[in-house]
Amino acid sequence: MLARWIEAAGIPTVIVTMMPAVAEERRAPRIVGVEFPFGHAFGMPGDKAMQRSVLELALRVLAGSAAFGTRVDIDIEWPVPLREAYKAWQPKEASPIVRKLLASPQSGEAGPQGRVGR
Repeated sequence: MLARWIEAAGIPTVIVTMMPAVAEERRAPRIVGVEFPFGHAFGMPGDKAMQRSVLELALRVLAGSAAFGTRVDIDIEWPVPLREAYKAWQPKEASPIVRKLLASPQSGEAGPQGRVGR
């Protein structure tokens, strides 16, 4: 994880993520968990107040946290039901890389670059 490498150089970091449990598993230095749709870690497009709240919390965690592994989950709800937000976020057509991944073997056989599909 890039954050640990930066921390090893003496520069403190904070991760703002929609997957705080995964960040904890990966031992991220400091974590701000947000329950927002992917691609919107700092909030809704154009909602400067929401984005500022996330940024200010991240800076407070960074400035006030000496403890490696600190996690703070933000108390802001996404204003649209997440199921609707995820559906609206999905493009109508899969990107080339997603199409390629979806076409790879799913049966446990080796796929592209020798990876095993799930």
